[in-house]
Amino acid sequence: MLNFIWLLMLVVGVAVAGAGGRIDLVTGAVTDATKQAVDLAIGFVGAMSLWLGLMKVAEKGGLIQSLGRALRPLARWLFPTLDPDGPAVGMVLMNMSANFLGLGNAATPFGLRAMEELQKLNPDKATASDAMCTFLAVNTSAITLVPVMLLALRAALGSTDPTAVVAPCFLATVVSAVVSVTADRLFRAASRRRGR
Repeated sequence: MLNFIWLLMLVVGVAVAGAGGRIDLVTGAVTDATKQAVDLAIGFVGAMSLWLGLMKVAEKGGLIQSLGRALRPLARWLFPTLDPDGPAVGMVLMNMSANFLGLGNAATPFGLRAMEELQKLNPDKATASDAMCTFLAVNTSAITLVPVMLLALRAALGSTDPTAVVAPCFLATVVSAVVSVTADRLFRAASRRRGR
């Protein structure tokens, strides 16, 4: 559907420009846009490499493991039915730590492993368990201290202060995490009241 909308916009734009005798505007816009896209991509690669490199050093230095240990009390509260020293909680903690540091690429494998471990503990394999639903809520609304992608984009686009968004992003992700966990608890309680 989205591809059709994009195609329709392009065709209508070219048709209108051609009908008005200003097809040169289309050529100029295409040339300018492609140049800007290449400039942005090259700048983005440099900034992204810097941030991901710094975060990778932090990961190799044991920061994710340290964060995982610090988050263990939170995991006990979020997942009361799970063994706090089991592999499922371990993968959940690694996923939360990677998301906290903005390491989306590192968080995804931990998230997949966490879901696999949670599914092993799930008594009804056809239905997501409470722990799986909670993990999905926590993962999709992950609290992020260092929004690496956003910082790289702002730096690539020439922002004078690319890190100005760190605090607002952190607060926004804290609010989203609180809302998602609260919604998870409320829906779970409502489901239990209905006897499901």
